[in-house]
Amino acid sequence: MENGCKSAVITAEDKKYISRCLQLARNGSGSTSPNPMVGAVIVCDGKIIGEGYHIRCGEAHAEVNAVRSVRDASLLSRSTIYVSLEPCSHYGKTPPCADLIINSGIPRVVIATTDNNSMVSGRGIERMRAAGIDVRVGVCEEEAFSLNSAFFTYHGKNRPLVTLKWAQSADGFIDAARQGGEALKISNSASMMAVHKLRATHDAILVGRRTAQMDNPSLTLRHWAGRTPLRLVVDREGILPATLRLFSSEAPTVVYTQNIREGKFPENVSQVALDFSQDIIPQILAHLYEKKIGSLLVEGGSRLLQSFIDAGIWDEIRIETNPALSLGEGVPAPQLPQGLKKEKSHCFGNIIERIKG
Repeated sequence: MENGCKSAVITAEDKKYISRCLQLARNGSGSTSPNPMVGAVIVCDGKIIGEGYHIRCGEAHAEVNAVRSVRDASLLSRSTIYVSLEPCSHYGKTPPCADLIINSGIPRVVIATTDNNSMVSGRGIERMRAAGIDVRVGVCEEEAFSLNSAFFTYHGKNRPLVTLKWAQSADGFIDAARQGGEALKISNSASMMAVHKLRATHDAILVGRRTAQMDNPSLTLRHWAGRTPLRLVVDREGILPATLRLFSSEAPTVVYTQNIREGKFPENVSQVALDFSQDIIPQILAHLYEKKIGSLLVEGGSRLLQSFIDAGIWDEIRIETNPALSLGEGVPAPQLPQGLKKEKSHCFGNIIERIKG
């Protein structure tokens, strides 16, 4: 840990309550970005007297909701507050949570991990310690980092977290050889639901021109509740018709192009000029970083996905495989990078999803 913040004395009880914080934090999935998911638990005499989590961006933080839930405020002066992420120390849309803890008289704080946002990054811990609070850090740290991997990637690498996603046949094709018509059905209803759940946890979703034109996807959430991500499409020449589902009024869309066409699209569609003589991936990620987009899901096509792999700019790859479907020819799936070791898998009926990171 930075700033000498990591504490040596961590008890089984600390781990139990931090695990509860992480459980609470997950309730904010899909609604807190660009803020992290955070949970907080207040314990007095071995009993939980208050809980809270960050419900959505712009609203009260987890610590605030936990303190508000305590019925007898006099208990705070002999309580411990457990938090899955370092309490903030700056004024944003809400006041600093470090100040709230100090002013509440809570004598002990246990934190899963520090916040790598440059506006916090140990300052909340320092402020509470300066006020005489016993602050312990580094409980279930790996789990806490994994929960907010998009947040930590955004602030640590100055870009969104990038997830690559595709579905392929048993013999490694993502589409049949075709000039038009309906897209090949590789997924089943269960895996499609999982895809839409994945979309709900990302801030933006990107496809290439061919995918937009051939498959005519809407890129909205139809099989899972949540917020439709910002839709993105690369259309170098600006030739995609405005009648595509991608440009419907259901959600905003951004077109990356070198040919801005005035008056072509409705108000929910914006066009961003890129320099296609240079690598466009860093340009796209820089634009998204500027717009505070913390996570990007790339769904196709094969060439676009391969460009992210070749550039080494990705954090997770998810591959659905239908073992009952063989095509013999068609559009080949992207080639995975060499040396991948970390993998886990899920089954959705006959569909196998492998997750590589």
